[in-house]
Amino acid sequence: MAATIVRPDDAQLQYTGRIDFAQPQAPVLSWPGTSIEGNFTGATLALKLKDQYGKNYFNVFIDGDLAHPKVVKAEEGSKTYAVASRLPAGQHRFLITKRTEGEEGATVFQGLELADGGKLLAPPLRKQRHIEFFGDSITSGMGNEAPDNGPDHLLNEKNNFMSYASITARNLDAEAHITSQSGIGVMVSWFPFTMPDFYDQVNAVGNNDSKWDFSSWTPDVVVINLMQNDKWLIDREKRLQPIPDEAQRVQSYKTFVQKIRALYPRAYIVCALGSMDATSAGSKWPGYVRTAVEQIQREQNDKRIDTVFFDFTGFQGHPRVKQHQANAARLTAFIKEKVGW
Repeated sequence: MAATIVRPDDAQLQYTGRIDFAQPQAPVLSWPGTSIEGNFTGATLALKLKDQYGKNYFNVFIDGDLAHPKVVKAEEGSKTYAVASRLPAGQHRFLITKRTEGEEGATVFQGLELADGGKLLAPPLRKQRHIEFFGDSITSGMGNEAPDNGPDHLLNEKNNFMSYASITARNLDAEAHITSQSGIGVMVSWFPFTMPDFYDQVNAVGNNDSKWDFSSWTPDVVVINLMQNDKWLIDREKRLQPIPDEAQRVQSYKTFVQKIRALYPRAYIVCALGSMDATSAGSKWPGYVRTAVEQIQREQNDKRIDTVFFDFTGFQGHPRVKQHQANAARLTAFIKEKVGW
């Protein structure tokens, strides 16, 4: 039996996130949490991916069962992955999300295969609320599915869908863009580029010249959760020389936030930090964030910006899912209060 082929440029497919459509027949997904969803008929579903390095993982959810994803480990090159079979007659829904991030490489979506006689239907209604997150490994979800006593770096245990960012967006019935990279900072990173170099790219694989069109999607709320890597690299590793003083730390963060404000003049900006040791007792880093925000509030008369901090629990690794859920609960309540959602 011949499968029904769904091409990547089919108008019934719903894409979310910073996706590179320079070639509509070969859209490129690189940012964590980027997604494709749709409705279909037929007993089977397969997807075709062309992965850059063979390091990416994807969730595929069928019929809204968000607790039991089919996890796809992409192999290098082009391959078709069967993700659902023996589905009952009638309409079905799929959601594909990128678990991993730009450091795992980019993936070209090459389309779907449905059962013989199956067809793609009109997509779900788009969510009206928009949130963008700018962050590091915490926002990406690094190590979040690892056991508490396990290592943090295994790629199959990184799941952006269960990060505080993606959970918060679902709590608020909002569409999310996740602009994050493990190891990134505002002043210094574990690699030669920083978030001010990286935040405007459409392709998340390293520092490159690709440009995202900021007019194509506008967030109502922006959450910035950065400075954890700055804390480690400046205070502990002494990687930035000369070591910036407190005023320079505040100014660097403030400058980045002002770049985001210039892009999104009407968004509510939440400057977050945590829940790793940048928010531990006695840490000066929440103070740098708070001072920068207070200066913007005062100097720009900006009433649509505030801070929220996630508690450091003492856990030495990256936050696990239960910590992400707790952070998402706090952030959800904060946004509801501030924005009226």
